[in-house]
Amino acid sequence: MAQTDPGRVAILYPGDAEARRNATPENNRFAPLFSAFAVKRVHVEPAVYHDDFCEEVRRQLLNVDAVLVWTNPIEKGRNRSVLDAMLRDVAAAGTFVSAHPDIILKLGTKEVLYQTREIGWGSDTHLYGSLDQMRRELPARLAGGKARVLKQHRGQSGDGIWKVESPAAAPPLPETTIRVRHAIRGSVEEEIALGKFYDRCKPYFAGDGKMIDQAYQERLPEGMVRCYLVHGKVAGFGHQAINALFPAPRGASPTEAPPPGPRLYHPPTKPEFQALMQILEREWVPAAQRLLKIAADELPVLWDCDFLLGPKRIDGDDTYVLCEINVSSVAPYPDSATPDIVGATISRIEAARRKLR
Repeated sequence: MAQTDPGRVAILYPGDAEARRNATPENNRFAPLFSAFAVKRVHVEPAVYHDDFCEEVRRQLLNVDAVLVWTNPIEKGRNRSVLDAMLRDVAAAGTFVSAHPDIILKLGTKEVLYQTREIGWGSDTHLYGSLDQMRRELPARLAGGKARVLKQHRGQSGDGIWKVESPAAAPPLPETTIRVRHAIRGSVEEEIALGKFYDRCKPYFAGDGKMIDQAYQERLPEGMVRCYLVHGKVAGFGHQAINALFPAPRGASPTEAPPPGPRLYHPPTKPEFQALMQILEREWVPAAQRLLKIAADELPVLWDCDFLLGPKRIDGDDTYVLCEINVSSVAPYPDSATPDIVGATISRIEAARRKLR
């Protein structure tokens, strides 16, 4: 009996023309994933992408069954507008695309923190649709020394994420000196006038830009847990003890805050995170799907949710607060996720073929 062709897959990641010419399954950071597909007899090929040769990549993707995409929202000064338009066209022509740009807009922007704030993983969260709205509403939220974390709508690696704190009991005025710290690696706490901070935020409101405002989580020094999901199931964890916005030691200068440490990766069987995994899979992901109108087969092949520890319950159990969802370019990821990524992709190819019969 002839064996069924398991399909053709492209793995798309950014690079220049030289990188595209020289691309092989072995000379990129996804080499283990290429190997895992090859073991399943899937034809898998690199699809190095740049806007300058978008049409060439489009032609390539029209000849595969599925494409898995790893490209940040902002990559070397460029956004994803050209790429996303091409991916929508390719998906409409029948190639399975993950993550699809429309799902990224639903699930992978900071606005999801506001939209899903009531489903159990949320916190005190607000949305500023304009700089004027932020000027009106932020001061009252800073009153009494309550720290806030402001996040631009789309970005990565801490860009556009700020911890903001005012020492004043009353709502600060534009001339009030506040403390701010950018979450980009290497940033230190600064003291500037609130009005100058508003000026820094102007670019985040360009076009249809907006900012999300969350209460700072005091248990941040206890670490952050990243849950890696393949569709709706947890495929592994990442744990980072020292992360962005980690405070300086008590009594030390704010400039002595430690830099982020390494993220340690674990399989989905990690005992410490089983309670989080169960509530995420059974309650929070389904609730988010209903709220955002995302079908089970529309969930990305690979995505992740970042959680901080929230206030403890009366019974002493931990609570968890969602601080980010990553969809556009989830890498690195635990080795335990690789077989699930391969299996999920093959399943999507098979499902598409069944529809054509």
